[in-house]
Amino acid sequence: MSVAHAGEAQILEALRAVIDPELHVDIVSLGMIEDLKVEADRVSLTVNLTTPGCPLKAQIEKDVKEALSRVPGVGSINLKMGARVRKSIETTGDLIPEVANAVAIGSGKGGVGKSTVSVNLALAFARAGAAVGLMDADIYGPNDPQMLGLKTKPEVQDRKLVPVTVHGIKLMSMAFFLKEDEPVVWRGPMLHGAMKQFLGDVLWGKLDYLFIDLPPGTGDVQLTLSQIIPLTGAVLVTTPQDVALLDVRKAAAMFKKVNVPILGVIENMSYFNCPHCGERVEVFSHGGGKRVAEQFGAQFLGEIPLDVRVRQGGDDGRPVVVHDPKSGPALAFKDMAEKLAAIISVNTFKKYEQEIVARSSIGPRAPVVRLPAAPARAGRLGRAPVRGRVGRIGGRRSRC
Repeated sequence: MSVAHAGEAQILEALRAVIDPELHVDIVSLGMIEDLKVEADRVSLTVNLTTPGCPLKAQIEKDVKEALSRVPGVGSINLKMGARVRKSIETTGDLIPEVANAVAIGSGKGGVGKSTVSVNLALAFARAGAAVGLMDADIYGPNDPQMLGLKTKPEVQDRKLVPVTVHGIKLMSMAFFLKEDEPVVWRGPMLHGAMKQFLGDVLWGKLDYLFIDLPPGTGDVQLTLSQIIPLTGAVLVTTPQDVALLDVRKAAAMFKKVNVPILGVIENMSYFNCPHCGERVEVFSHGGGKRVAEQFGAQFLGEIPLDVRVRQGGDDGRPVVVHDPKSGPALAFKDMAEKLAAIISVNTFKKYEQEIVARSSIGPRAPVVRLPAAPARAGRLGRAPVRGRVGRIGGRRSRC
């Protein structure tokens, strides 16, 4: 007897035995099954994971095939593994309306390699197959274009800026609008206006993840972003020594105060491996990042070694994740990207767990569960400057 006699109901019931290892819910209830077709003894379907490059992809694929092979009458299985990133935020108006997740990357202190981490982490997500944007919010010291080797300026389309695409990510930075040695001398209101324009006057399009490279400290930019858009969460970057840890703790406390979840902590320049003798030297001490993560109940995402290839890649516009993907630092960024994607997926699921579990009791023909968007938080910081013509970041000239 062919499986077609029982149809899709029997297939879906069998697939309920496949449990997502991180979310601990079956893949049917999670709405991962799409394009299911049963013809004679042939079964074809798509399983959409919660993030591209999921480290559990092989395990889930194996479990699905095993579950289907136990169904009487199934002769062949045509399984396609895809991904559909769940939306964790909902913004108002024209601020990043098609962005599923907005992740701030901060440090509380300059000089710890925050921009290096931002660039390479964004690239690691993109290389895994995600649609990624990178917003350089460090208005006073924008370095991301240099680290990506960019000289191209953004174009204007329908009175909005088109982010520059490089290595599969979309980038917007204040550096595009400045001369090489030109400083930015702005006070809070103009910073507020620039952030609104970067979020609302840029054609980001549909993104799975928008990473926001924050300036050092806990000032106007951080507060503005936390109030004008809902953030999925923040990643904190630190070096291991006590001086850096003092400031990253302040950054963590600031994010807690404005109700932005801390998704994880990264320890940069964690150690140095001598290229001549192989000895490991902990130049800036070691383990501080992990202690901060434990203190604030956050995940420790990992360590990045002090490696000349990372520095050279940043200076030359050849990021290590792209130009030396099998190197130790590149593999560390890849591993951290996988951990961070998993954390975001789990956190998004937890927001809507009761609804999803309730839907799972409907039966094998339950409709695909579409996660609703997170409600936007209210709040605004002062009055934004009047928006000027496109390309004039910050609006009118400030009277401050």
